[in-house]
Amino acid sequence: MARYTGPKTKICRKFGEPILGNAKYLTKTSVPPGQHGASRKRKQPGEYALQLKEKQKAKYTYGLLERQFRNTFEEASRIKGVTGENLIKLLEARLDNTVYRLGIAPSRPAARQLVTHKHVTVNGDVVNIPSFQLKAGDIIGLKDKSAANSSVLSAIRGKNPKIGWLDWNDNEKKGTFITYPDRESVPENIKEQLIVELYSK
Repeated sequence: MARYTGPKTKICRKFGEPILGNAKYLTKTSVPPGQHGASRKRKQPGEYALQLKEKQKAKYTYGLLERQFRNTFEEASRIKGVTGENLIKLLEARLDNTVYRLGIAPSRPAARQLVTHKHVTVNGDVVNIPSFQLKAGDIIGLKDKSAANSSVLSAIRGKNPKIGWLDWNDNEKKGTFITYPDRESVPENIKEQLIVELYSK
């Protein structure tokens, strides 16, 4: 259940993207963290540095630490198909990520909290494991008591229409995991091939 609890804006500045949600301070202080920021004297990053940066970006985006991310990669490499695309599919099929994608929570950390606090159900059963892997046809909803909670309901904003691999019923406050997404459908700016090259060394 380990997770990153450090400064979020620092990580966003490191990658130049609001990967941890709020980009409120990103425009004000958009230089990378460090004493000298983006110094002109810095050398161009090498191949390994680019691969490592891409892996770190994926880890922070989906809220995984190294061991769990490595295990997910190894599982992706065992599945038939392109390893990089399989990795993104497995990350997107996590319960906490799906709760976020359905619009039940405003961010992935908030979705993780909903799951760990036993507010979320899968096929009618309470599941409090954020890394729970969903399968096609699984129905994600809120526990009856949670569905009547005003603070939980006020955070629901509904699914983004571009997320075509999920279906959301606003009346019942339930969503369906239809299928694993195609890589082109996932909006995250992650070069998964660099991650595959890094782990293949």
